[in-house]
This record gives sequence, structure tokens and C-alpha cells, in this order.
Amino acid sequence: MCEVGTRPPLAAERGEPPGSAAATAERCRDMGEQPIFTTRAHVFQIDPSTKKNWVPASKQAVTVSYFYDSTRNSYRIISVDGAKVIINSTITPNMTFTKTSQKFGQWADSRANTVFGLGFPSEQQLTKFAEKFQEVKEAAKLARDRSQEKIETSSNHSQESGRETPSSTRASSVNGTDDEKASHGGPAEAHLKSENDKLKIALAQSSCNVKKWETELQTLRESNARLTTALQESAASIEHWKKQFSACKEENDQLRSKIEELEEQCNEINKEKERNAQLSRRLQELETELQDKELELEELRKQGEIIPQLMSECESVSQQLQAAEKKNKDLEEKVRTLRTEVEESKHRQTNLKTELKNFLDVLDGKIDELHDFRQGLSKLGIDN
Repeated sequence: MCEVGTRPPLAAERGEPPGSAAATAERCRDMGEQPIFTTRAHVFQIDPSTKKNWVPASKQAVTVSYFYDSTRNSYRIISVDGAKVIINSTITPNMTFTKTSQKFGQWADSRANTVFGLGFPSEQQLTKFAEKFQEVKEAAKLARDRSQEKIETSSNHSQESGRETPSSTRASSVNGTDDEKASHGGPAEAHLKSENDKLKIALAQSSCNVKKWETELQTLRESNARLTTALQESAASIEHWKKQFSACKEENDQLRSKIEELEEQCNEINKEKERNAQLSRRLQELETELQDKELELEELRKQGEIIPQLMSECESVSQQLQAAEKKNKDLEEKVRTLRTEVEESKHRQTNLKTELKNFLDVLDGKIDELHDFRQGLSKLGIDN
């Protein structure tokens, strides 16, 4: 792990502040840690008194990075705001990153006895950070399992070396004092020599493991010293954090009141938006009606252009109508005259019918007389 409370010489040569993100990354690289993922987010910590409210740890979005320690095969999340270390969380397989909203996520760190929260500018960045957290968590679990296997293997080798050391001593004694017997001895001496070689190899491996664990112990001691220094620095900054907490609390209250005002303004804005939407719909309706009226007006204009022609046609029709009325009057006079003539003709016809009937009656009498006369002549002829 890297120590985030010391000043790196290379960052100082570039003129960067000791607590800057570049200086932190440089210190981590010097100590064997490398950044594997970096993003920007607003950092929060859970209120230690209520365990419910969030306390902002940074006034603005800061750099949040995953670091990998190749010497210890461990992972950490580190974030620095100016000269302050606001996140120094070692990832363990038991940790869980939870998305509480589309742009906010959190995880609990039992070692730091707190809960960290991150607010991202977009849901995509939150998703990438969560995926990286899960990936790092699985890698930490795999590293822990491998470390346990190595410890168990080393323990087994140590136990076997402890149990077999007397035999090795005995074998060395036999081999060292009875060289002549071993040179021309039987199968027992060859077996003891083989066992002696195996014990020497096991003892060499045990010595290597002891050196390795001594190195690990020294590394742990150095890490413990760094953590002690960081703890002392944290204790020294408690008062500062208390002042920051009071200031943040007041600022939080102000922000809450401001949020309430903004919510009221948002409600008013929503109402205005609804009214604007209604007015927009009404405007569209009026525009549609206006277009219809314009079409009607255009038709009326076209009809107005035909009116003079219709007026001339109307005058012509009026003249024709007057002429027709005059002709109608003449025809009515003719009809009355014809009716009078018809009546007279009917009267004359009646008289003619009467005269014709009288003539027919007379003719019938004459015909009867001629018939009688003919019969008389016939009788005379017969008689003669």
C-alpha cells in the first residue's frame, strides 16, 4: 500500500501540492501501486451520529481511482481533495457496491468504520465504476484464496521439516561417521542416503520459506508504521473534521431550504409548462381555423371575380325574361281569342250536330219511304 500523507519529491519538483491527485498517484507508483481505473465523482460519507444522512466530503467532483499493489496483491480506492485524503479504502471480498439511484452508489468499509457514497454525472459512469468494483472484488477474493493456499503449503512444509530434522541428523551422523560402511554397505545404507538427500531438499525449501516470511513480516511492520502515521494524522485532523462537519451541516440546512424553494419554483414551472402546452394546442387549433378561413376567402375571391360576368349574364337574362313576359302576354291574348273562337266553334258545332241529326232523321224517313217504294215496285214486278 502507498502512504498518502507524505510529500513525494517528484511531485514537489513539478510544483504540485503534496495532496494533489498526481502526487498521490506518483507515491502509489513509487510504493508498487498502479492506477487501473480513474473517474470523477462527488464524495460523501455517512453521518457517524445518525447513520442516515450523507455528509459531503468534497465541495466539488474529485478524482476517484482504483490502485493495485503488486507487492501485496491488494486493491484500494483512493481519492484526494486538495491536501486531504477523503477515501482510502482497501477492497475486501466481503464488500458490496450498491446502486441506490441512477447516479449514486455506496459501499461500507468496516476498517474505516464508515460508509462511502459517490455521486456521478451520468448513469454510464456509475455502471462502469460498479463493474470495476465487482471485478476488483473478485480479484481480491482470488488473491486471498491463493495467499491462504500458500500459507497452508508453507505450514505443511515447516511441520514436515520439524518432524524430519532428527532423522536428517541421524542420517548425517550415519553418513558422516560411517563413510566406509556406506561405500560398500548393503541396501539399508543406500536407503538412508536417499532419505538424507530428500531431507536436505525439504530443509532448503523450509529455509527459503522462512526468508520469505521474514520479508513479509518486515513489509507488514513497515505498513503498520505507515498506518500508525496515517492514524496520527487522522487524529490530528479530527477537530478540523468537526468544524467541517458543523459547516457542512449548516450548509446542508441551507441547501435543504434552497431545495424546498427550488421545488416550489419547479412546481410553478410545471404549471407554466402545462399552461404553455394548452396555449400551444389552442394556437395550433387557431392556426388550423385560420388556414380554413383563408381557403374560404380564396374561394370567395375567385367567386368575386366571376360576379361581373354573372351580372352581365343576369342583365341579359332579365332582358330575355322581359321579352318572354311580353311574348307571354301576347300569347295569353291569342289564347283568349282562341278560347273565344273555340267556344264559338263549339256552339256552331252544336248547331251543326242538331241540324245533322235533323237531316239524318229526315234522311232516315226518306230511306224508309224509298224502301217501301222499292218493295212496292218489287211486288208489282212479281205480280206482273
